[in-house]
Amino acid sequence: AGAKDDTFNVLDLAEYTKNQPWWRKIFAPKSGWSAEKYNVATQLVIGGVTGWCTGFIFQKVGKLAATAVGGGFFLLQIANHTGYIKVDWNLVQRDMNKAKQQLKFHSSGNKMPPEVKSRVDEVVIFLKKNVILTSGFAGGFLLGMAS
Repeated sequence: AGAKDDTFNVLDLAEYTKNQPWWRKIFAPKSGWSAEKYNVATQLVIGGVTGWCTGFIFQKVGKLAATAVGGGFFLLQIANHTGYIKVDWNLVQRDMNKAKQQLKFHSSGNKMPPEVKSRVDEVVIFLKKNVILTSGFAGGFLLGMAS
């Protein structure tokens, strides 16, 4: 048999992406607000599609979680009524009172921690700069939840 020529072509991804205009537009090294990079229709489509996907997945996961919680509660009730589980209602009442006291303590001071405040400020700035994208996402999310 003849000798095989084991040569390989090396693909430089950096050079490859420079030759791909759609790739460069989406994953450009410079970052900025989407309002500066894309037109209104593109922002609405991107926001709508991602919102719809998120809403659809959220709906399916929500149904699954509700079924799991409901089924677990149902099984616990059966176990309680058949005598496999005994509930210490005094302990439950004491823990509920403790939780109520902690909620009253935390809600008495309306001050937001600085870490949370800075994150909230970042989200508000993002939402203001990307109103069209955010609107598309919200609409798509509602459509995804409805489907």
